[in-house]
Amino acid sequence: MDAVAESKRGKQTARNMFLSTIVTAACAGVIYIFVPHDENLDPVKAVDFTVELATVRVAAPYPVAAPEGLPEKWKPTSVSFDRAAGKAWHLGFHDPDGRYVAVEQSTADARTYIPQVSQKAKDTGTTEAVAGRTWQVWEGEKYDALVLPGKGHTTVVTGTAPRERLVEMVEALRTEPVSSPSVSASPTS
Repeated sequence: MDAVAESKRGKQTARNMFLSTIVTAACAGVIYIFVPHDENLDPVKAVDFTVELATVRVAAPYPVAAPEGLPEKWKPTSVSFDRAAGKAWHLGFHDPDGRYVAVEQSTADARTYIPQVSQKAKDTGTTEAVAGRTWQVWEGEKYDALVLPGKGHTTVVTGTAPRERLVEMVEALRTEPVSSPSVSASPTS
């Protein structure tokens, strides 16, 4: 009799598990239907970098570059200033096509800094004149970059975006010299 009772109990347990699974799936389906979701919603949140920019323009020992006048479709996504790591300024963006573009500046040694922020891009030995300055062209598997060596600092515009977008960012860059509150038209001094 015990074998019959155990067999019956085993069938009830399997049946109960099956019914529980169906009820759980039905509940999940109802929740999914009633929870609003927008597939066109961009999950990347824009950041406001104006306060950080004003602060860094006072603290950095070089003219800090940031874009002005970019179309609204350019979205600022990250901003930081690291005093300990070569007084490094970082400003990240998504371009209108959703690709990444960053403005990087630092007093760190250019030989190690440029490959670090450009994801190991290499100097092509070519240059490109943009916004009245001669920028070095770097290319890599992940990122490409435009590099402008300065006096005691380096400016790098890098990312996954094509060179045309990097150039667009360089053309929008403006600096404010450390000693003056006015904005100059050149990306670095």
